Amino acid sequence: MEAQFITKDAGLTFWLARPQDFDEVMAISNGIYGGKDYLPHRYHTWMTEPGRVVIIARRSGKLVALDSGLVVDGGQTVVMEGLRVCMSERGHGVAGVIQQVTDSYVKQVYPSVNTKRLTRGDNPPPEKLSKFTVLAQRAILTLCGEAESFKGFVLGLRAKLDTMEKLNDNKNCLVAVKDSHQLKALLLDPDLSSRLQLPGGAIIQDWQPLKPIESNLEILERRNLTWLANCASDKPTFMSFHTPAYPIPFNGGSLRFNIDMFGANLSLARKALIAHLEQETGEFHKCVLVNIYMPQTIWEGMREFCEGHEGVKQCRNYWSQLFLEQEIP
Repeated sequence: MEAQFITKDAGLTFWLARPQDFDEVMAISNGIYGGKDYLPHRYHTWMTEPGRVVIIARRSGKLVALDSGLVVDGGQTVVMEGLRVCMSERGHGVAGVIQQVTDSYVKQVYPSVNTKRLTRGDNPPPEKLSKFTVLAQRAILTLCGEAESFKGFVLGLRAKLDTMEKLNDNKNCLVAVKDSHQLKALLLDPDLSSRLQLPGGAIIQDWQPLKPIESNLEILERRNLTWLANCASDKPTFMSFHTPAYPIPFNGGSLRFNIDMFGANLSLARKALIAHLEQETGEFHKCVLVNIYMPQTIWEGMREFCEGHEGVKQCRNYWSQLFLEQEIP
């Protein structure tokens, strides 16, 4: 595939990324996110994903930065992901330049885009935060352990839950949402955002915020998610899903497993954690990192619930996911 030139700025040339750029992109990504980088797994999917823009920057022919955006919300919003700069160029303004180029290119190709959204897991300095509106903040509980430890971990969680609650309490149970029509009705319910207290009014799937509108359902569908919701009524107050486990470079090769939870019912969150893990532990191998994204109000209760197993432990202190928005002129 021939490289497609975009523009030149600040001594850099900018191009649309190609599949054959993979090795160079991985070279500048070494060690990013402490080895928990998703891009090695997703890069080639990004190359063909509808609405996806991936831009690379080169200096004297050498690839030095990457930025990406996915156009969502019926063409109104671009979700920014994947920003990275090679070690030798960090601190020299390259990140800001490639972000400006990406914004301009997205606006050129998708003129209806007027909003930029992104999620971040660190604490940006005030001068960076001042450029954005903070829409929401979610808590993250991170667990890790060897794959063979998770079966015992889940059995222990179920035993804990059995002593805490009645497992056959049908008023407080979860069901799998497998029917596409049922899922569509659930997600497009105009009351969903208020009942589930959706962060910033969005469903955040593995760091990707999407409004619960029909144009985004196809995006969620291609993520191959496993959905759960409480069956107390036709108007669920809790919903969760997991993204299939995927490989990351951590510790010489590990799996990352993400669970997103919406709704502040701690009892249902405990049950959801067990249900999601039970469905995936058979696929686990090597070391596994589990990230559970949830409302801040239930983080401590979930942390306590997961304590006490020798093989699966909390491997990061409390941290959070910021959901940010910026208008694009």
